[in-house]
Amino acid sequence: MRCRFSSAATDKTMKKNSSKILSVFMILVCLAACGRTEQTSLTTKGERAEKIASATTAETEATKTGYTRNTKISEIVKDSVFEDYGKLIFPVNTSYYSGNTLGDLSLTWYSEINPDKTVEICNYFREQAEKGEQIFYDIYSDSEKKDDSEKRNTGLFFFRGNKNAKTAICNAGGGFAYVGAMHDSFPHALKLSKKGYNAFALIYRPDAQKACEDLARAIAYLHDNADELGIDMTDYSLWGGSAGARMAAWLGSYGTKSFGEKDYPRPAAVIMQYTGLSEVYGNEPPTYNCVGTNDYIASYQTMQSRINRIKKNGTDAEIEIFKGLSHGFGLGEGTVAEGWLDNAVKFWERNTK
Repeated sequence: MRCRFSSAATDKTMKKNSSKILSVFMILVCLAACGRTEQTSLTTKGERAEKIASATTAETEATKTGYTRNTKISEIVKDSVFEDYGKLIFPVNTSYYSGNTLGDLSLTWYSEINPDKTVEICNYFREQAEKGEQIFYDIYSDSEKKDDSEKRNTGLFFFRGNKNAKTAICNAGGGFAYVGAMHDSFPHALKLSKKGYNAFALIYRPDAQKACEDLARAIAYLHDNADELGIDMTDYSLWGGSAGARMAAWLGSYGTKSFGEKDYPRPAAVIMQYTGLSEVYGNEPPTYNCVGTNDYIASYQTMQSRINRIKKNGTDAEIEIFKGLSHGFGLGEGTVAEGWLDNAVKFWERNTK
C-alpha cells in the first residue's frame, strides 16, 4: 500500500519563517503501489574519464589548483568535471542560500556552517571525479525524468568507504523547501566514509511525499545495485537532519512498499537530528536522536518524549541533548555536540547483526 501525506503544519517557527515551506504530514494509506519502469545504468570508470577528458569548458585557475574559500559557487556548479550534476551540489532553489563563494555560503535555518568543511567536500568531489570515479548516481531512468521534470533534480552522491562495507544513506533537511546537503548530509557522509562505511547523500524533490518516494527509490536502487557498487546493504542505516530526519523516520516505520517500491529490508538504525516529529507507531527501528536546547524549530522535549516512548515499546533508543545549541548544527564541530556522530555510529553498530 502506498502512503500519502496530507497537508498539516511542519514545525511552527519554520512555518512562520517562510510561506514556501510545505507542511508536516500525517500518513494515510491509499492505493496499491506501482513499480519502477526502468533501471538506471552504471557507467564505467573509462567512460567517465573519456567524458572528462573531452570536456571543452575552460578551467579557471581555482579549479586547476584546488578550490578555496574564495572559489565562487558558480565556478563549481559549472565545472566540466561534474558533467551535468554540478547544479545539485548546492541547493537548486537558490533563494534558500546566500553568498557567492564557498567561504560566504549561508543556508536558511542552519547554524555552525564550517567553510573549511565546504571546501574539503568540493575538493573531494573534484578529486574523485578527476580519477574517473563515479560520484553521482541517477535513481530514475531517462524516461521517468522525461515524464516528470522534477526528477531531474534527484540522485545520490557516493562517498566511498571500504569495499563491501556497510552502507549509510544521509538525508539533509531544508523544511521540504530545499535540500541543504552541503551542511546537513555531505559532511556526515564524508565522515562516515573516512570511518570505512559506504555513505550516500540523497538529493530529493523538496516535498514531503515526493521526498519519501525518492528515498524509497534510493533504498531500492542501492539494494538492486549493491554488487556493482561494492557495498553491503545488510543492516544499512538511515540518517537525517530536520526534514531529512522525518524522511528517515517515516521510511523506517512504513518501509519502501508504502512509497511505491517493492518491500525492501528496513534499516538497522535511524539516526535523527533536530526534528520535532512526535508520532510513535510501535514499529520504529532502533532510533538515535540529538538536538540542542536552544532549537527554535525542533523542541528537545518533544524529541526526548518520543525516544522514551520508543524505549517503552522495547526498542533500543537514545538521545543526546546539547545545552545552548540552536537548529541545524550539522556535525557540531567546535561545539558541545562535537563527537555526536561517533556515538551515533556506535549505536548503529550495536544494532547490526
